[in-house]
Amino acid sequence: MSAPSPAPARVSLFERFWGWLPDHVDRRVRVAAWLSFLAEVLIIGTGGAVRLTGSGLGCPTWPKCTADSIVSTPDMGIHGLIEFGNRTLTGLVGILAIIVLVFVLKMRRERRGLFVLALIVVLGVVAQALVGGVTVLTGLNPFIVGFHYVASVILVAVCAAFLVLMRTPGGPRVRIVTRAHAAWAHAATAVLALTIFFGILTTGAGPHSGDEDAIRSGFNAEVLEHVHAWPSYALFALTLVLLGFGYRRRHDVPRVFGWTLAVLGVEIVQISVGLFQARNGLPPLAVGVHMVLAALLAAAMTALILNLKQPVTQAAPPEAPLDAQAIHS
Repeated sequence: MSAPSPAPARVSLFERFWGWLPDHVDRRVRVAAWLSFLAEVLIIGTGGAVRLTGSGLGCPTWPKCTADSIVSTPDMGIHGLIEFGNRTLTGLVGILAIIVLVFVLKMRRERRGLFVLALIVVLGVVAQALVGGVTVLTGLNPFIVGFHYVASVILVAVCAAFLVLMRTPGGPRVRIVTRAHAAWAHAATAVLALTIFFGILTTGAGPHSGDEDAIRSGFNAEVLEHVHAWPSYALFALTLVLLGFGYRRRHDVPRVFGWTLAVLGVEIVQISVGLFQARNGLPPLAVGVHMVLAALLAAAMTALILNLKQPVTQAAPPEAPLDAQAIHS
């Protein structure tokens, strides 16, 4: 008589969950990454709404909305709703960031870059929540508010980097454009950072403080408007140079050319909105659009910079070799 076969080993819930996690970039990862990116952009818009509607102290305490309530109360009016809504969105941003991080856990060795980027976003969202608390507790100090915005733009750029890198296989990457092309692109990135910096200083000195009692930076807003405009025009000129580089090799590096066009398009809209708001007394809606566009411009520039390199297996040489006819002509 044969011995009974052993009972199958029980699979724990954790083992089932681990087996369900993706081991490569699949549709789940792509959808979660895009949702995380969109949420990071959206919270810049809602954060701008908080400031531009004078709702910065709609919830006067932190982490609670009032000393006795986590949520806004009816007597706080629309300002309380706007501020609490922005705080609530932070939770959604954090959840989406954690989902992306969990989705890349299983591939953390093969796609270490994606894992590091996802981890940066999670830690950044936590840090942003704390900075938001400091912003309220300091009575909307313009320098803390400015740092809060810079951190948000950086997180948008990191999410954009994730979106770009998840489309290509991991491993070593090599430059696919000329050294001069890459140098101009990095110079444009530095000028973009300078433009955003002076834009933050300009806003910190302007009328949109987030609350009528909030302190201002004390700088001359009219002077800063001009100082902010100079690097923005320099950035536009640098992008035209990049467009020339990209157009010359548009068939060899189509993504580089395409992202250069995207950067140029956002810049044109951004400059137009900047001129409109400067000539019309800084209407809140235009200022809010300007803030979101700056983040989208940072994302597009990030995508452009990352596409200057490709995995070794996919990369074309920085300069296509001359054919025989060109050599003899």
